[in-house]
Amino acid sequence: MIDTVLVDDKTAVSSKGDGPAVEIGSAANRVFLLTLEITRIIEQESLDLSVFGSADGATWGAKSLVSYPQKFYCGQSPLLLDLTAHPDVKFVRAHWDVARWGRGVETPMFEFSVRLKEIPPDVLRDSIAEASALA
Repeated sequence: MIDTVLVDDKTAVSSKGDGPAVEIGSAANRVFLLTLEITRIIEQESLDLSVFGSADGATWGAKSLVSYPQKFYCGQSPLLLDLTAHPDVKFVRAHWDVARWGRGVETPMFEFSVRLKEIPPDVLRDSIAEASALA
């Protein structure tokens, strides 16, 4: 069961960047829960965070597998990463872009982390059944 970080706790960034490659090829299930936690910001700035996939950990896809909506505030944000349609993906990594506008210092500053947790097949199956019953 994979439960790891894509971006370490309290990582401070002021420009775009990438996290390290994280191997997920051993996962029994191809559906993961991402949790973005923003712990510090300054006003009038934005964070764009995406997750990219790779078959070898060196060559990354041109298009992200999943992206968070643009973020402006502190807090936690969950997002599902479903790789069932991407059997070739054995590695993932986070990519971020930051921007700042308005008055004051023009350099953005975000402190955040990203966790990746494999969702067990039975939990996923139960969730799908419950959602279907509510529809």
